Amino acid sequence: MHRGRPWPLGASVTRRGVNFSVVAPLATRVELLLFAHGEASEPQRVVELASEHRSGDHWHGEVEGVGLGSCYSYRVYGPLQQGGHGFNPSKVLLDPCARAIAGWQGYQRSAAVGGAPNTSCCLKGVVTERELFDFDAAPRPRHSWQRSVIYELHVAGFTQGAGCPVPAEHQGSLLGLIDTLPMLQELGITAIELLPVMAFDPADAPAGRQNHWGYSPLSWMAPHPDYLVGNDPLTARDQVRQLVSACHQAGIEVILDVVYNHTGEGNQHGPTLSWRGFGDSLYYHQSIEGHYQDVSGCGNTVAANRPLVQRLILESLRCWATELGVDGFRFDLGIALSRGDGLMPLDQPPLFEAMEADPELADLKLISEPWDCGGLYKLADFPARRVATWNGKFRDDVRRFWKGDEKTVWGLGLRLSGSPDLYHPRLPHPGQCITFLTAHDGFTLADLVSFNGKHNLANGEDNRDGDNHNNSWNHGVEGPSSDHAVVSLRERQLRNLLATLLLAPGVPMLLMGDEVRRSQGGNNNTWCQNNPLGWMHWQPDSGDLALRTYLQRLLKLRLHLINLLDPEQPWTERPQRRSNDPSPHWRQWHGVELNKPDWAAWSHTLAWSLNDGVQGPLLWCGMNAYSRAVHFDLPLCPSGWLRVIDTALPAGEDLPSTPHPWTPRGAPLESRSLMLLASSRLFKNVQL
Repeated sequence: MHRGRPWPLGASVTRRGVNFSVVAPLATRVELLLFAHGEASEPQRVVELASEHRSGDHWHGEVEGVGLGSCYSYRVYGPLQQGGHGFNPSKVLLDPCARAIAGWQGYQRSAAVGGAPNTSCCLKGVVTERELFDFDAAPRPRHSWQRSVIYELHVAGFTQGAGCPVPAEHQGSLLGLIDTLPMLQELGITAIELLPVMAFDPADAPAGRQNHWGYSPLSWMAPHPDYLVGNDPLTARDQVRQLVSACHQAGIEVILDVVYNHTGEGNQHGPTLSWRGFGDSLYYHQSIEGHYQDVSGCGNTVAANRPLVQRLILESLRCWATELGVDGFRFDLGIALSRGDGLMPLDQPPLFEAMEADPELADLKLISEPWDCGGLYKLADFPARRVATWNGKFRDDVRRFWKGDEKTVWGLGLRLSGSPDLYHPRLPHPGQCITFLTAHDGFTLADLVSFNGKHNLANGEDNRDGDNHNNSWNHGVEGPSSDHAVVSLRERQLRNLLATLLLAPGVPMLLMGDEVRRSQGGNNNTWCQNNPLGWMHWQPDSGDLALRTYLQRLLKLRLHLINLLDPEQPWTERPQRRSNDPSPHWRQWHGVELNKPDWAAWSHTLAWSLNDGVQGPLLWCGMNAYSRAVHFDLPLCPSGWLRVIDTALPAGEDLPSTPHPWTPRGAPLESRSLMLLASSRLFKNVQL
C-alpha cells in the first residue's frame, strides 16, 4: 500500500498496481473494499485510508497486486448532518468515478435504505482502462447545425420488438444499434440522440415495473449494463466505442441525453448508493434544516455550482467525449444546473462557464432543456453561449394551429420566423434553437392525432402521471379507427405537422418511430414500459411506409433548399425588399389574398413566400387549418411554379420525387392541408 495521488479521480492503473482516489470533504475515515469478483458478498480485503492518504478533500491510495478487472467499493465514516442524514458507514458505496460496474445480479436497491448493512447486495466499481477514442480511424462527422437533423431514440426500445432486424443476440443493446444505421442513413438524419445510457437504477420504479427510460442515474461514467452484450464489464467501454465508430463511419453523430440535475438516490429518505455517502451536503442542495431542495421532480437536485461537483460533471463529459468518442450532450432539465445555493438562479453559472472554456469539449454539440420543475425557464437568455435549447413554444404553437384552435395564426407566424419574440433582440444563431413536435416525454406523432387525452393506466399511477396539456386532437374518434374519413384526415395532419417542422428555421428533432406512425396506445409517459408500448414499430404496413417515404423526401427537400439558400443569413421579414437590405432573400406574409395576412383570432389560414431580389418569388407556402377548402392567390413567378407538396393528395403524390408544373393562377387548398410551390429554377435536374 502506497500513499498514491489525488488525481485522477476514480481507479487508474499504475506501474505498480492501481491508484484509487475519491472526494469526501467532511469524512473522518475512509475504507477501500476490494472484492474477489463482482458478485462477492463480502470484501476480500479492507484497506484503511488514514490521514497520510488524504490531500485536502481527496482520499487516495495506490495498491499493489490489483489491476484491470479488480472490483472495489468504499465505506465512509463521518458525522451525521442536521436532519439526521449524512454519513452511513453501514452502506457500501459505489465510486462516483467508476467507469464500469459489477454486482448487478445481487444488487438490491431496498438494502441501501435504513441502517442495516448492504454489503452482500451492493454494486462495485471495476478498474478499467482509460484509453482515448481513436478519432483518426473514426473522425467526428462534424455536421453544421444548419444541416443537422436529430433523431431521438431509446437504445433498448429501438432495437427490439416483433420484426426487428437486429440479430437476437444484439437486441436491446448498444451494438444492436449498428444494425439499424443503414435505415437511419436512408431516412436522412444526421445525429442520433440516445436516451440515458449511463448506468441507471431499473429498480427505481413502482412495484412490478422497471425504470425504462433511465432518468435515475447510478453513475455518470459507466455504461448501463443492460445495454451491453455479455456479462464482462471490461467490454462495456469498447462496445460504446464500436457503436460510435460505426456511427461516425456512417456520417451520423452521437448525442447523449445526460442527467446531471439529480441522481437516483431520491430525497433524504432514499437509498445511500454513492454520492450521498461521500458528501450528502456537498452533492445536493439542502435547506438550513437539512431537507433536500428539489427542482427536478425526483427528490433531489445536484448542487452543480460547487467546484468539486462541477469537476466531477466535467470529468464525466470528458470521459464520454474523449475516451468514448460521443459528439454531444443533451442536458435533462439543464437550467437546473444554473442554480446556486438556496436554488437561486445564477446569471453566470460556473459549470457552463467551465464547460464552454474547456478545449476538450469545444468541438461538441451541446443542447439543453431550458426549464426545470421549479418554474425556471430561460430560452434566449439561457446562461451559456454555446448551448442550444429546446423550443417548447414551437411545439405548442404548431400543434395548436393544425388542431384548429383560435388565436394561433400569429403564433405560427412567429415560429416560422425563427421565434423573434423568444430570442429578442436578435434571431437565434444557427444551433441555438432546437425545433420539435414530439419527444420521448409526451405523445408520439401518431397518438397526437388519435387521442384527446392521455391513457396512462398501465403505469400504475391511476393516470395521474404524464402531461395533461398535449394540444392533441383525435379527429372524431378516440384511439384507432376504421372510419375512412377520420383516418384520411389524420394522415393529412401527420404530413402537415412534419412539413411545418422541416420548413421552419431551427434544428429539427424527430422522435423514433414517428416516421412509421408508431403508437403508444395513448400513453404519453412510457417511462416504466419496457414492452411493445415503449419499443420501435418494426412491422410497418403500406400506410406506415408511405409516411416514411414522405419524410425521406421532406428531409431531402430541406437539405436541397439549405444548400441553395444561404443558411448563415436569416430570412428578412418584411412586406417588400428595401434597397439597402443586406439579405438577398426576404419572406413576405400573405393571406388568401396577396400581402394581406389575416392575423385575427378567428383566422385559420396563413401563407408566405420567400423572395429573391433578382429572380422574384422562390417559394410559396399556403397553410389551411380551416374546416373548409380555401382558395389562395399566388404571386407571379417568372420562371413558373412547381408543385412540391400538397398534403391533400394521396400518398406518393403528396410529395412526388419530381415536382410537377403548377399552371393555375391560384392555389385551392383543401381543408386542413398544406401546399408548397417552388420556382422551377430551384429544381433543375433535382429528384427527391
